[in-house]
Amino acid sequence: MQMPEKLPRWLAPLLFAAAVAGAFWRAPSLEAAAFVPPPTAAPSTLPAVFAAEMLPRVAASAHAASLAQLADGRIAAAWFAGSKEGADDVAIWYSALGRDGWSEAQPIANRESTAGGTFAHVRKLGNPVLYTEGSWLHLWYVSVAVGGWAGSSINHSMSTDGGKTWSKPSKLQTSPFANISTLVRTPPLPLADGGLGLPVYHEFIAKHGEWLRLSATGQIVDKVRMPHAVRTLQPAVVALDAQRAIALLRDAGPGPGKVQVSATQNGGQLWEEGEALPVPNPNASVALLRLKSGRLLLAGNPQDSREAMLLWLSSDEGKTWQPSRTVESAPDGGAEFSYPALLLGRDGRIHLAYTWRRQGIKHATFSEAWLDGETP
Repeated sequence: MQMPEKLPRWLAPLLFAAAVAGAFWRAPSLEAAAFVPPPTAAPSTLPAVFAAEMLPRVAASAHAASLAQLADGRIAAAWFAGSKEGADDVAIWYSALGRDGWSEAQPIANRESTAGGTFAHVRKLGNPVLYTEGSWLHLWYVSVAVGGWAGSSINHSMSTDGGKTWSKPSKLQTSPFANISTLVRTPPLPLADGGLGLPVYHEFIAKHGEWLRLSATGQIVDKVRMPHAVRTLQPAVVALDAQRAIALLRDAGPGPGKVQVSATQNGGQLWEEGEALPVPNPNASVALLRLKSGRLLLAGNPQDSREAMLLWLSSDEGKTWQPSRTVESAPDGGAEFSYPALLLGRDGRIHLAYTWRRQGIKHATFSEAWLDGETP
């Protein structure tokens, strides 16, 4: 996301009060729900495979893809695209990968549909997140009424027919005053009580990750801050067992950054700052995934730019990381490969989607054997 735009002088006190209220607000807390434990680790038997292709191009600019697997096995993708980031023609687009390739992309949310569903003024849209629960396909995405991305709120819509039709969006009430400055970027985790834990982040004045606990009916049960001494954004979370999870976060600067860490030992009721990873982060979004083997996979960028899409592996629950593969790079500079999204397919294949030169979304699929250096 870009830096917040200059706000009218009269609006600053109002937004400051909203940010303070949001920073300290928590819904009535219940006993923290446990995570749904990850599957028992097992070696992947897939041979080395790697393939990549572009998703359908729909506009001059595209960014921030999300992936999910539908009940029928197809891979679904959503992203935002328009003439440029923040333009009033930006919409949330959707396509699904079947036997015949990616379907024709369709807009599933725009300014008009979001304003009509939420009865609120909408200036711009961004950051979609897809997630499947059985036959339900969830969509969360960001909208801004005034100002820059720091004035965002989160909308939710749902499809029960594989993305063909969508319910009217509703706005999540994440703050008791003005309901601003909560954004989403990465997928949720399932909870043992049937609810979801949705990683979100706060961007106005302070920048930090947050954990939004949703009930099985989608109501907000709790909101917990992920504290850090540095500014952080866009937590990506995986569960290690029923009580433990780790979040890897974007380092929002200043200066050369490292991937930041937060961890919980009690199902998300409390998050504590961990030691930053020895993995670079140039103020850019990262993606995190637990593989079939139990290892963790991290996707991100090199130290000083977004000119390469890199992968790292951890065999010890994220304590140490080793470089794995470079998916794509621009040795001569001037290109951007950023905002990765990761998904583990039910067949064991790993899916990666990322912003390609801000012109489109690229999708790659590969196996653990390829990550380990084997040749397809």
